[in-house]
Amino acid sequence: MASENSPLLAYRLLGEEGVSFPANGAGGPGGASARKLSTFLGVVVPTVLSMFSIVVFLRIGFVVGHAGLLQALAMLLVAYFILALTVLSVCAIATNGAVRGGGAYFMISRTLGPEVGGSIGLMFYLANVCGCAVSLLGLVEAILDVFGADATGPSGLRVLPQGYGWNLLYGSLLLGLVGHFTSFNSSTLKANLGAGYAKDYTTGAMMTFASVFAVLFNGCTGIMAGANMSGELKDPSRAIPLGTIVAVAYTFFIYILLFFLSSFTCDRCLGRGILLQEDYGFFRAISLWPPLVLIGIYATSLSASMSSLIGASRILHALAQDDLFGVILAPAKVVSRGGNPWGAVIYSWGLAQLMLLAGKLNTLAAVVTVFYLVAYAAVDLSCLSLEWASAPNFRPTFSLFSWHTCLLGVASCLLMMFLISPGAAGGSLLLMGLLCALLTARGGPSSWGYVSQALLFHQVRKYLLRLDVRKDHVKFWRPQLLLLVGNPRGALPLLRLANQLKKGGLYVLGHVTLGDLDSLPSDPVQPQYGAWLSLVDRAQVKAFVDLTLSPSVRQGAQHLLRISGLGGMKPNTLVLGFYDDAAPQDHFLSDPAFSEPVDGTQEGGSPALSTLFPPPRAPGSPRALSPQDYVATVADALKMNKNVVLARDCGALPPERLSRGSGGTPQPHHVDVWPLNLLRPRGGPGYVDVCGLFLLQMATILGMVPAWHSARLRIFLCLGPLEAPGAAEGRLRALLSQLRIRAEVQEVVWGEGAASQEPEEEEEGDFVNGRRGDAEAEALACSANALVRAQQGRGRGGGPGGPEGGDGKEGPATALTFLYLPRPPADPARYPGYLALLEILSRDLGPTLLIHGVTPVTCTDL
Repeated sequence: MASENSPLLAYRLLGEEGVSFPANGAGGPGGASARKLSTFLGVVVPTVLSMFSIVVFLRIGFVVGHAGLLQALAMLLVAYFILALTVLSVCAIATNGAVRGGGAYFMISRTLGPEVGGSIGLMFYLANVCGCAVSLLGLVEAILDVFGADATGPSGLRVLPQGYGWNLLYGSLLLGLVGHFTSFNSSTLKANLGAGYAKDYTTGAMMTFASVFAVLFNGCTGIMAGANMSGELKDPSRAIPLGTIVAVAYTFFIYILLFFLSSFTCDRCLGRGILLQEDYGFFRAISLWPPLVLIGIYATSLSASMSSLIGASRILHALAQDDLFGVILAPAKVVSRGGNPWGAVIYSWGLAQLMLLAGKLNTLAAVVTVFYLVAYAAVDLSCLSLEWASAPNFRPTFSLFSWHTCLLGVASCLLMMFLISPGAAGGSLLLMGLLCALLTARGGPSSWGYVSQALLFHQVRKYLLRLDVRKDHVKFWRPQLLLLVGNPRGALPLLRLANQLKKGGLYVLGHVTLGDLDSLPSDPVQPQYGAWLSLVDRAQVKAFVDLTLSPSVRQGAQHLLRISGLGGMKPNTLVLGFYDDAAPQDHFLSDPAFSEPVDGTQEGGSPALSTLFPPPRAPGSPRALSPQDYVATVADALKMNKNVVLARDCGALPPERLSRGSGGTPQPHHVDVWPLNLLRPRGGPGYVDVCGLFLLQMATILGMVPAWHSARLRIFLCLGPLEAPGAAEGRLRALLSQLRIRAEVQEVVWGEGAASQEPEEEEEGDFVNGRRGDAEAEALACSANALVRAQQGRGRGGGPGGPEGGDGKEGPATALTFLYLPRPPADPARYPGYLALLEILSRDLGPTLLIHGVTPVTCTDL
């Protein structure tokens, strides 16, 4: 059978005689032998006793005396309306699968995750502990009302001293053991219909609707008593819904009956006293046999306090078993031979002892009620999340609920929290937030399943369907990158640079595994996803992972370009590392984020990330991609109308520029952009084309990243042989002003090898495809390379510098250079020569991006 941590893989329908399977929820802590309670004894009885508690005997008169019969009935209806909504949610969750020990905590944590479940579970535990203290304080009141030195009853023995210290002592000892009757009279009922709020004679505080409701609701908050016993029930999925509904209906009928009887028979005013408002033990004065009332008070108080203490210990034991709070709750895991968590009981006993310091029942009632309401709201939220997620595995056998009842339950609980006590409500939510933050920082088990993931899936699918590619507009264009990575050990800086270039767009890490599925027993790609997702987490980049199996890297790249993404979120730009003879570096060794233990294992025993990827390729060893296929991949992407970015020497990027933030005051740098094709034979055209605008857009996007805010953007404009200085610069500045791009524009003159060419009209790429020789092509590439290097390290008005000029003496160094990438030649036989030209063009320039854009990316209109 499957546990909560594993899927159901097989289920034996026919087996040997005598072979049995555990019932729902069996197999949890304690085993099946501990599950022996029936619906009546395990759910109905604990729930009824918890919901009656001390309120039935000591606070019925208090509620009717202050609020009157009509408002008392309104309070009761509101309280049971909230309880009924929560009961529906409990029934739905309990009938959707096996329920283990922990009751409400188990339901919440396995639905909302360990962070929210753990924080709510701890608060629900505190609510039960406080409920135990409330029952004991009520019992102390009842005892002192008869035996206290200041007893109010006419026949009190007055033998026990009273006071705060004595009351605390009596409560501690009990924890160790864990009006005028007028007969039925219509005038009495009429006098008791309206409200008559006065001061509480035990605390001196003026009573209001909210404060009286808090006391009443505290007596109705035992609906989880049966669910808390889920670890001891024979069939919790059946017992919890049935038993809870029966108990709630029974207690509701009894409360209404007592309200009517008290209003019909008891006066508020009697001589110098006020019977209902200032005599909490008025039942003894109107009872046929007063000792029977005392017996009921003592039995109810002890049973309710014991039920709360047992329920609290079960919740704490479940929290300790899940190890959410570490060593703090470790002793609560200890159980006796019979399965009783006596370690958790001792914890709960000590905390209940502290709660007795409150001294008065009415003082503690508001806090207890707020804590219970937080737990009930969490149960409703759990059921609401499951319903909204529309997961096919959420199909409870109890169907008398909907998302409307769940949402109404959450809203009702939150509203009543702030009506009862805004301070306690705000404090409880703050406590829950702090506990969630603590559990998030510690990290919890991921095998429980998070309903948040199901909700995200549901919402993402809905909005992806509404993301219509036919409504795309150039004003809202953003780069959506597909970065092809061979081995991430050598591509870590490029991986982070691409993360900065995406500007909130799609970012996909693609990898091609060479092979043929026909000749393999299973798909070798699927086991690799875990390692790549760990890489994304460790590198702190916002990327998806897409892997494929293909006989060649070129075909695999075609697969990824076509099928990566979904709907309107598909890559529009291919990013590749540059193809050269440089020896690959292992950036895992120098990056602090990828430091691993010496034994090669991570925390928890999982293999280290460095062991999941092969070491970098040795210099001179065979490569998975030939130069021919590399250029062909670039050509394929352009044919598919994808933009192309070739990244060279990204390992030399300043580390502070690849960080997530600005990191203080980094060294000043330049970002150089050459928006014209440097391999055109006639120098430079008289315009900036679509590709040049794409370069400007990408450089501007990089400047929006906090780590690049301090870098200055420089745009270089190459003057043709017949171009007058200043004219082209003015036109470019006007264009930059319309595009809202802040940059420094510099005019440069073509050097030797460029100006000597005749100014004949030729189309883009004609030089690469033309009839000129390789020597002439190399000469032009060398001239363009020298021109770019001459500008690197040159500040505003600084002298010329070479590749060594970036030491900061003459001006800021160039951190990154953007170059125009010419189209590959039409003849595949010329691919190697094209790649050699690109190598010469970008040689010794430091970090360089060669970019060719084919789609419009910017406009001047609103």
